[in-house]
Parts: sequence; C-alpha cells; structure tokens
Amino acid sequence: MGFTLGRYFFFRYASITIWFFLGIFALIFLVDFTEFSSRASGLPGFSFGLALTVSAFRVPMIMLQTVPFVALFAAMATLVSLNRKYELVIARSAGISAWQFLLPPCLGAFLFGILTVAVLNPLAAHGFVRSEIIETSLRSGSSNAISAFSAPWIRQKTDDADTIIGARAILNQGLELADAVFFELDPQGNIVERRDAARAYLRDGYWELHDVRRLKGREQVETIAEDRVPTNLKPEFVQERLARPETIPFFDLPQKIEVARSFGLRANAFAMQFHSLLALPVLMVAMTLIAATVSMRFARMGQSATMILGGVVAGFLLYVVSVLVKAFGNAGFVPPYVAAWLPVVVAMFFGVTFLLYKEDG
Repeated sequence: MGFTLGRYFFFRYASITIWFFLGIFALIFLVDFTEFSSRASGLPGFSFGLALTVSAFRVPMIMLQTVPFVALFAAMATLVSLNRKYELVIARSAGISAWQFLLPPCLGAFLFGILTVAVLNPLAAHGFVRSEIIETSLRSGSSNAISAFSAPWIRQKTDDADTIIGARAILNQGLELADAVFFELDPQGNIVERRDAARAYLRDGYWELHDVRRLKGREQVETIAEDRVPTNLKPEFVQERLARPETIPFFDLPQKIEVARSFGLRANAFAMQFHSLLALPVLMVAMTLIAATVSMRFARMGQSATMILGGVVAGFLLYVVSVLVKAFGNAGFVPPYVAAWLPVVVAMFFGVTFLLYKEDG
C-alpha cells in the first residue's frame, strides 16, 4: 500500500477519533456539571463558575476510563464508513490485504494511547487534585455529614500512645487531610482524647493541625489555632495507604514505587496503576483489532448491526475483565504486571487469530 493511501486511512481514523473524543468529553462535562451542581448548590460559597471549574478539572480523570471505548467506537466507525463508500472494496480489489489497511488505524490507536499516557494522564492527575481541593474548601466544616464507613482511616503507634486518624478528604497525595479527626487511645484501647482539625499536614515526625477543637475526658472543648501530634509515619507509608494511585502522574509512579518498596511496602496499587498505563497503548490496538473483526467485512445496510453489537459487547467484556483482574493485582493476589498485561495480550491474540481465520483462511 502506498504512502498516500496509508496517510488517507490514518487521517480518516484520527479525525473520527478526535470527534468521538470531543463528543464524549462534552457529554461527560455536562453530566458531571449537572450532578455536582445538584449536590453542592445548597452550600455557602457555591457559584456556577465554581461548578464549571470543578467539572473542568475532573473531566480528564473520567476521560481516562473511556479512552479504550473511544478507540473501539472510532475504529468501528472508520471501517464501517470506509465499507459503505466502497473504499475498502476497491482497496481489496487492488490487491491490498486487510493487514495493510489496518496498519494505519492500529498506528493511530497506538499513538492515541501514548498521548493519553503522556499528556492526558498528568493533566487528569493534577486536575483531579485541584478539584478535590476546591470541593473540600467548599464543604469545609461539614464532615459530620460524611459516614464513618466512607471516610479513610489509618492507625499509628508511637511510644506515647496509639492514635486513630480519619478524614473527610485526602489531599496532596495523602500528605494533607481535610476535616481530620485524631482519637488518642490508652493501653486498654479506650479513647482518652479527641482532636478535630480543619486541616492536618504530615511533617517530619509530627502531624501539624490547624483550627483544632480538642476534647479530653470530661473537660470542656478547647479551641486551638495550631497543635501537633507526634508520629513515626513516613510520607511514603501514608501515600501507600491513603493516596489514590490515579492522582499520581505516570512519570512519578516509578519513583513512588521504588521509595515505597525501600520501606518494606508492597506498593501493589501504585505498581498496578503504572503497568495499566504502560499497557494502555497496546490495549488501544487490541480494541482496534476487535473492531476490525466485526466492521471490516462488507455488508449491505442493516445487515451488520448484529456484528457491530457483538463488537461492542466484546469490548465491554474486555474492559470488565481488565477491571476485575486489576482488583486482584491491587490486592496482591496476582503480580501487577501479569494483571495489567494478561487481558491485553489475550485480546490481541483473539483479534489477530480471528482476522487470520477470516482473511487468510
């Protein structure tokens, strides 16, 4: 296949992918904006400009979950449109094999995956952190409305006492807590002191608390501007236990994993996130091959609906299996690199085998 025809197929796939991406981006933005506005409209300080800002920061993180489906639908739309205009029929009659005219869409999907990992992922991580900070400031002081079962908790042991730490929100990759509560326990496990802080920052050897309300025994509640709670927790341990791996950019994950493992932590969640992002470009190619198995065969109008539905179901099953295996990788039941790459490799083999059977006999 010549360079001109290959470039035509490539830009045809790229333009359809961009339109799908922008359309899904706009849809997610509208849904997230509406949902956030309905939840936060009654809070003091709420404005539609603030809601637009929060949604704009959060949408890239949601888009990361949809890019495999963008690749699937874009490839299906590209091949179906090429078939309906008889362009693939003419290419086949000229002696061009399926593998040749599938190369540009697969290359486009691979580049789309690289751009997602290198550009969209860092933007999504930083944007999601900013949205959490804005939303936490908007909801500051309303931690009692949060269920204890949904709040993150961590326990620390020091020479003085044991302390149970909870928070309404985790910021700055686990190093900052919003609407935090510290329960100090005696050797018998009884609560002897409670501190409620608007903000808590992990420093070297202590937690720095701001806007503290302290209650000890039957004494009256004492309000303190700043307070300290001794700790022997390291930032890497807190990040491993509290930080969401999605909030850490791809290029920072190897260092986080190395440092966490140097402290004896498994860092399965970070490793799983790293290998999932590393496998994403290949997953996009696998989605393109799955789309090709159901969209490349020429059919009259209305006859290919069942096959296309089968491709959508196959892509959805691949996504579900990937999420399920990822949960096993996070829990440590399966090595993270196996959990990340196994569904991708199986899907790739499935697509290649099916095309070999249909195209080459």
